[in-house]
Amino acid sequence: MTRFTAAFGKPRTALVAFITAGDGDTAANLDALVAGGADVIELGMPFTDPMADGPAIQAANLRSLAKGTTTADIFAIATLFRARHPDTPLVLMGYANPMTIRGDDWFAAECAKAGVDGVICVDIPAEEDPELGPALRAAGLDLIRLATPTTDTARLPAVLSGAGGFLYYVSVAGITGQQQAAQASIDEAVVRLKAATDLPVAVGFGVRTPEQAAQIARVADGVVVGSAFIDIIAEHGDAAAPYVETFTRSLVDAIHGAKEIAA
Repeated sequence: MTRFTAAFGKPRTALVAFITAGDGDTAANLDALVAGGADVIELGMPFTDPMADGPAIQAANLRSLAKGTTTADIFAIATLFRARHPDTPLVLMGYANPMTIRGDDWFAAECAKAGVDGVICVDIPAEEDPELGPALRAAGLDLIRLATPTTDTARLPAVLSGAGGFLYYVSVAGITGQQQAAQASIDEAVVRLKAATDLPVAVGFGVRTPEQAAQIARVADGVVVGSAFIDIIAEHGDAAAPYVETFTRSLVDAIHGAKEIAA
């Protein structure tokens, strides 16, 4: 059993929480996410051109890079997180350049050494899997793939081939944090995706409130929230951790309540 299996195997929908490494007091914010009940954590690798991200996460990337955050710093954060939290899955999410510039084998080995469970690379499509996928899988890590509203039946098998951990459904054809898809379209997409894979399906992009998370939780295996956490960190800086924990609890309570109603 992997950490992902345990996280998504609970009798409730999982909360997948995203923050950017190096933005604010990252260690304290990670601890706050765990204390608040987050089931899976995505740690963003800051990048100068985060093309899939909206203004909030773009700003977080710039704040982190301005502080001088390096790839080595990110692996140090991950290593210490794993020592403090042996059971919570940790995903590195980012873009190809920081992941492959030293070689895919190097990156995969460093991830494994740091206790990372999976990787989301936004800008390496499934058709270019050899750029990173084989190295990650050989190191025992899951490559978490993205499906979108434009991922049709013909392309979906390629997206799922070699995928692991969970399937991340990007519910809007756009950037993070800006809009939310209609619930009916999310419901339809989750049904279609779950018919095609045994991987848990987590839905993200545009999920900012407990109410939105609860709606998605009725149908999905996971709900991904990112920009809302980033906004809290932007507002409170290095003192954000208590606010992060409180918001995490509000999301978890809403998600749990939604699942109970659906049952």
